[in-house]
Amino acid sequence: MATDYLKRILTARVYDVAQETPLELAANLSARLGNRLLLKREDMQSVFSFKLRGAYNKMAQLSADQLAQGVIASSAGNHAQGVALGASHLGSRAIIVMPTTTPDLKVKAVKDRGAEVVLYGETYDDAYSYACQLSEEKGLTFIHPFDDPDVIAGQGTIAMEILRQHPQPIHAIFVAIGGGGLISGIATYVKQLRPDIKIIGVEPVDANAMAQSLRAGKRVRLPQVGLFADGVAVRQVGEEPFRLCQQYLDDIILVETDDTCAAIKDVFEDTRSILEPAGALAIAGAKAYVERTGITHQTLVAVACGANMNFDRLRFVAERAELGEHREAIFAVTIPEKPGSLKAFCECLGTRNLTEFNYRIADQREAHIFVGLQVKDRADAQRMAALLEAHGLKTLNLSDDELAKLHLRHMVGGKSPLAEDELLYRFEFPERPGALMKFVSTMSPAWNISLFHYRNHGSDHGRIVAGIQVPPAEMAQWQTFLDSLGYQYWNENQNPAYQLFLG
Repeated sequence: MATDYLKRILTARVYDVAQETPLELAANLSARLGNRLLLKREDMQSVFSFKLRGAYNKMAQLSADQLAQGVIASSAGNHAQGVALGASHLGSRAIIVMPTTTPDLKVKAVKDRGAEVVLYGETYDDAYSYACQLSEEKGLTFIHPFDDPDVIAGQGTIAMEILRQHPQPIHAIFVAIGGGGLISGIATYVKQLRPDIKIIGVEPVDANAMAQSLRAGKRVRLPQVGLFADGVAVRQVGEEPFRLCQQYLDDIILVETDDTCAAIKDVFEDTRSILEPAGALAIAGAKAYVERTGITHQTLVAVACGANMNFDRLRFVAERAELGEHREAIFAVTIPEKPGSLKAFCECLGTRNLTEFNYRIADQREAHIFVGLQVKDRADAQRMAALLEAHGLKTLNLSDDELAKLHLRHMVGGKSPLAEDELLYRFEFPERPGALMKFVSTMSPAWNISLFHYRNHGSDHGRIVAGIQVPPAEMAQWQTFLDSLGYQYWNENQNPAYQLFLG
């Protein structure tokens, strides 16, 4: 019952460990959007995330005997720290099961808060199953990260604060969705008191379990999820959050990785704080909503839900933020291989700032250029492409091409007459020792690796592009190899950028 949740939220015990976080105006971003954007600063909690609210509220409802026996949770990040902090405050033993791929920084953060860490399995699902097993064996109370009424009620206290801090009209509140605990708590409270306020969820395009579930009318389990916004990388939303979201959500917006990177930069420019990718999703969603609807002079709230950012990942964020803001465009341009062609190409660019320029002779007739340019917006990029085409220069806009943005910009000029029967695939490897060896040792020794490019982006998974020479008669064996590998992969053989620069 909604009224039951209202009571649960109003009486939730969160402030023993949580603070009431500020609702701050993002002045620069508001001016750009033509609307008033307020940030609910959950990144300012002691564990740099909202997660301690729900975790502590759940534990605070346990009996003295249950607390004495201990609690257990499975998590690779923010929920783990919330449970560890809550258990420490309540004097309870806490075991956190984390995947073996969890970065040492996150493991240390949990241990520093007094919890015992057990590393098990390669994925969250493995850790979750083992935590449930240990819960039964040791009589420990399992603290679910999102599918629990007390956890949902704890997260709902964020909505209570927002409405108290801003009693004036609010057009919409934007909330990131992983398992659904945060948005279901916020939506349930807001819709009881201010039903005129829109509640809009935000998911990555490659981790959109709630969007797919609402569309299907039942919980959908994704076969795989993107891991850039690892805080929301959930294959299946919770049963109770799904029920509440069916009832109270107004919309869900899906955002790309580049949009999230741009939002991280936006928040930094306004606050000098650095959000983690999941923490910036709501801001990216608010920007996309304004662009899509064209609304102006409205008050929007975005929940900045976490700031546990891996420092090494900042390199990738900085590289992609301009693309997410549509202030950089990437083109592949083909010019005649003759004197004066490069000068004519540069004259087309005019006074625009170059962000990247890669060129290598291709053959006696044509040359291919990989160029990055500063632009005002998407429309400006389209105008630039049209101008180049008008001057007889064949042009491809690669600004939305993942292969080009991740790999090819670092590999231009790599065509080879020796790359016969080459297949080009992108892979996501677990970022751990032995991952590459598994790839190489599983592959047929008769196949030659003709191309390989890897960049560490500071995440739990490495992004690799590989060219493998496989005879046409062995394509069935190749598919068997892909299926047995267990890594996410994409076939890039028809990618136009590959055809231009490497194929």
